[in-house]
Amino acid sequence: MPGSFRQVSESRRALLSVYDKSGVVDLAQGLADLGWELISSGGTARVIADAGIQVTDVAQHTGSPIMLGHRVVTLHPKVHGGILADRTDPEHQADMAEHDIDPIDLVVGNLYPFGSSVADFQHGAGRPEELIDIGGPAMVRAAAKNHAQVGVVVDPSRYDDVLAELRASGSLSDATRRALARDAFAHTAAYDAAIVTWFDETADDPETLPPTIHLALERADVLRYGENPHQQGARYRRADQPGIWDAVEQHSGVALSYLNFFDADAAWRLAHDLGEQPAVAIMKHANPCGAAVAADLASAYRRAFECDPRSAFGGIVATNRVVDLATVEAMVDAAQADVVLAPGYEDGVIEQLIGKRKNTRILAVTVPDAAPALAIRQMADGFLVQQNHRFDAQPDDWAVVTDRQPSAQELADAAFAWRVCGHVNSNAIVLAKDGVAWGIGAGQQNRVESGEIAAAKAAGRAEGGACASDAFYPFPDGVHAAADAGAAIIVQPGGSVGDEQTIAAANERGVAMVFTGERQFLH
Repeated sequence: MPGSFRQVSESRRALLSVYDKSGVVDLAQGLADLGWELISSGGTARVIADAGIQVTDVAQHTGSPIMLGHRVVTLHPKVHGGILADRTDPEHQADMAEHDIDPIDLVVGNLYPFGSSVADFQHGAGRPEELIDIGGPAMVRAAAKNHAQVGVVVDPSRYDDVLAELRASGSLSDATRRALARDAFAHTAAYDAAIVTWFDETADDPETLPPTIHLALERADVLRYGENPHQQGARYRRADQPGIWDAVEQHSGVALSYLNFFDADAAWRLAHDLGEQPAVAIMKHANPCGAAVAADLASAYRRAFECDPRSAFGGIVATNRVVDLATVEAMVDAAQADVVLAPGYEDGVIEQLIGKRKNTRILAVTVPDAAPALAIRQMADGFLVQQNHRFDAQPDDWAVVTDRQPSAQELADAAFAWRVCGHVNSNAIVLAKDGVAWGIGAGQQNRVESGEIAAAKAAGRAEGGACASDAFYPFPDGVHAAADAGAAIIVQPGGSVGDEQTIAAANERGVAMVFTGERQFLH
């Protein structure tokens, strides 16, 4: 009967060939108890046989030995013919009879762990290429192609459901086989994507932007909704390389929303980009409303909160240090945060936060090893790709362009202001002094208005400090605005046709100015 899992033959066969052997013995026992004939190879066959379950080795089934150092095991017509045959097609039936090919009704397979240590590979390997599975993907794809008649299972978490359905109805439904086939093609697609990425990353002369990009993403979290309640949302992760958000330990509060993740990621990156001192970033709508460094974390938090207490309500707080008791006292005295992220928490801190701020999500987040090499953003019908955000030009590379030379403290203020400015949506102006971003102007259509917002928020607290602009000043008005706000030093990329005029304005106002030679637009 077309589409039926049952075959004309009374015997049903399952081919089990897995690298990850989690649960395979229980699956094999369940199939054997249902009267299935089991075929297997290598380590999988040994594990099943050692459990006292009857199993036929692939070499015995095909009449061909394993060869070429385990490279050729299941690549044989008796395997692939048994999987791919259309049992309703008389020509296929004739071929199977002529070549003594038995139908295979279920394929259970997962692939070599490409990307893991060569030394850990079960079959022995001297090069990463040995972990590129050939027979496994071919067999899995063959079964998935013929899902109208063959089941394929690549995920051990599916074993129990498959057995339950076979016990209940004797066969797998069309819908189940289709869903399993979809999983199988996703499995092999992710595997191929990981291999392509490896080729790109290990080339003798790797291209910064490769000719093709292959990402396999798997759904990690289903969110309450997307940016707005009428939009569905989810968090996805790279299938071959889980990141820091997969290792997050949440200690309280409801699950994170789409915007919580977006803002928390921005806050975490800023907090860990402010240098070696204890640092705190408070983020609101993807822009910092507070950022500070200090000798201790409690002081850094208080100063970051003081930047803009009104905006900090309902914001995201990220730290680059374990939160101690002194810091949590400052937190519970301040406005409620939606999310707190830290590398960890001293004993008693979480309990205090929950006691005072029961709706705050408290997260322990592992410090990432490194940022991804590429940043990818979706357009309506395509993607934009660039190297990930970074600061190339360091303070030692900057050029003083004014008559007045800045002091060491002014340069330190400029370095801090510049670092924060690179994490603010353009146009961006930051007024900072003594490790605190007292005024942040973000996302305006012109630089003057960003400066006015920054000055209003700083309210004189950055006098004698630094003003950072993420792009050059096209006209002297920006320099005058910075001087009016009390800036003693201006840090900006330079490179405008009006540079001579802005330098003259800085000299006129007695303000030091440095050019970074590097723009820090953020959109």
